[in-house]
Amino acid sequence: MTTAIDAITGRRSIRAYLNKEVPPELIAEVLEIAARAPSGTNIQPWRVHVLTGATLKKLVDRVCAAFDAGDGSHQSEYAYYPAKFFEPYLARRRKVGWDLYGLLGIQKGDAERMQTQHRKNFQFFGAPVGLMFSIDRRMGQGSWLDYGMFLQNVMIAARAKGLDTCPQAAWTDYHRIIGDELKFGEQEQLVCGIALGYADPVAIENSLVTERAPLEEFVVFHG
Repeated sequence: MTTAIDAITGRRSIRAYLNKEVPPELIAEVLEIAARAPSGTNIQPWRVHVLTGATLKKLVDRVCAAFDAGDGSHQSEYAYYPAKFFEPYLARRRKVGWDLYGLLGIQKGDAERMQTQHRKNFQFFGAPVGLMFSIDRRMGQGSWLDYGMFLQNVMIAARAKGLDTCPQAAWTDYHRIIGDELKFGEQEQLVCGIALGYADPVAIENSLVTERAPLEEFVVFHG
């Protein structure tokens, strides 16, 4: 039996999936568990679009075409990252990037292979299920904090059920295409996407285990 601690410590961002269908009832169970996340005054600000089959392929094809065009016209509605990275965050970001590229044999300066790898985001890394998360744009910052707890629950519940995930902010640049395909309401804003499925056990990229800073870097004990 998978414990909560096992699910948390065993969760990784999986970037290659088996061509194996995820039963709809299992997806629903994961989302029902995740919905136990806390939220201010219980407003539950999350909304989830589950994509499989032809619907998933159609969205992937449209976004990949826009990515390949590379005309710079697609931008996120919100700043996920700072305008300029600084330490210690810059070093952490660089390390995980080069750790992944190192496993894949992508050398520094190999722009073509980097582009090919980045494009896999918009194929959900081959996962059979794509999840798109949205929020009412009129909500405040607190609801976005609540949303983070819900997203974490999705990933932990999935892991506990034998599934794997990869949270993806990259989709936010293509929010207009996604909103059009999924018929977003006027006030519906894209938060992120998550790939969901069964990890490919032989894919080298799935062997990446990212490092975490030691407690002394981010914890201050008082008293």
